[in-house]
Amino acid sequence: MSQEIRNLEPKVLWNQFANLNAVPRPSKKEDRVIAFMKDFGNQLGLDTFEDAIRNVIIRKPATPGMENRKPLVLQGHLDMVHQKNADTVFDFDTQGIEMYVDGDWVRARGTTLGADNGLGVAAIMAILESKDIPHPAIEALFTIDEETGMTGALNLKGGILQGQILLNLDTEEDDEIDIGCAGGIDVTATAEFDEEETPEGSVGYIITVKGLNGGHSGMDIHKGLGNANKIMNRLLFDGFDNFGLQIASIHGGSLRNAIPRESVAKVIIAEVYDEAFVFDMQQIVNEIKTELKSTEPNLEIVFEKLDTPPAKVMPSIAQFYFVRAMYTAHNGVYRMSADFDNLVETSNNIAKVDLANGQLSVQCLTRSSVESAKMDLANALRSAFELMGCEVEFSGSYPGWTPNSKSEILDVLTSIYEKQNKEKAKVVACHAGLECGILGANYPDMDMISFGPTIHGAHSPDERASISSAQKFWKFLVEVLATIPVK
Repeated sequence: MSQEIRNLEPKVLWNQFANLNAVPRPSKKEDRVIAFMKDFGNQLGLDTFEDAIRNVIIRKPATPGMENRKPLVLQGHLDMVHQKNADTVFDFDTQGIEMYVDGDWVRARGTTLGADNGLGVAAIMAILESKDIPHPAIEALFTIDEETGMTGALNLKGGILQGQILLNLDTEEDDEIDIGCAGGIDVTATAEFDEEETPEGSVGYIITVKGLNGGHSGMDIHKGLGNANKIMNRLLFDGFDNFGLQIASIHGGSLRNAIPRESVAKVIIAEVYDEAFVFDMQQIVNEIKTELKSTEPNLEIVFEKLDTPPAKVMPSIAQFYFVRAMYTAHNGVYRMSADFDNLVETSNNIAKVDLANGQLSVQCLTRSSVESAKMDLANALRSAFELMGCEVEFSGSYPGWTPNSKSEILDVLTSIYEKQNKEKAKVVACHAGLECGILGANYPDMDMISFGPTIHGAHSPDERASISSAQKFWKFLVEVLATIPVK
């Protein structure tokens, strides 16, 4: 791990982040980071244990003079999103993240950084290890699998935690204090079809959409970023309607909570249309690039002729319904909040498309801060794909977090923020899946708040964490701990 990261201030925070980032920790493969965290707690001599779902809880008594303060839960999630650039050689299952300093930013070399939620977890570790930071009795709750289902939060039983206040350290703008978030649901459409032989006189192409920014499918969904799956479908729709293009395979996107950056399709057309097809596609490519020139300046769409066309393709009738269903399926912002300025209420991310060997799968993540609106959009997607003959499954549903504007801990945080920064914090709800709403189901009386350092580009290889913001965040957190209300 680069020594330059460990030399950053505050060293107690960045050293814990470097230690954590040396441990591979993909969602649903958290064995190593669970063992790492339990060993960390045990070496400190603190009460350390796993619950039934394998969340890790570490308890630390109050520092002298703070015993009369309300007990506190500090919460973050252990897993991280794994994304890398296509030309980056990296094995997330075996390698630690390779970090470097770029001005005021810490970045990773061609991969996600893991600052979401690694910086929050590192801050909690630094508090647990500290000997000179005043704080009330603490329960550190490290949940698993936040990024691909919130499994840890959903399965945390009532009665385990004793804290009265929960600080979730998993937001990404240091001037914001979050008091609410969106819920979500996974929408998956699947279908089977009988492939047919490629006609004689066909030529094959690989179409590649790449160079998109990608990003967090909640926090970045309003930015007008390109979705590789929707861009690819636009090309396939036109090629099919005008030249009888047939699809052999598509592989686009990777994770539900990441806006897809890349898509690759193998297709065929009749050789007689070859020249006209290439000309027409270039016109469409130019149009798409013009539309997205401000938000996606690095977009590339490449057509490469194959030496040999694919042997089998999707039948025309199945493809007719597929490209239309994909065009119909909503992607992006569906509705803005009527209650909070500039807050996305409901959205969808068409995250992953796989089509090959007679099998089709389309994976979406639908989010909303309004439960009925979440299901309304999910049913709209379901309808689009059922009309083409797909089986549609809803899974992984989790609730949003209803804002509590009368929170006692909110008053504490807003007062400290204004004192330290000479301006008021933005009290907001966010369009991401924080675990507070889920945890509140079993701990309804717990006062919850969420905040964190500035992180940009989460869920993409452009993820970066602000060094100056981490300093601001750490100073803020330390004073919050010293100002927790009395019981």
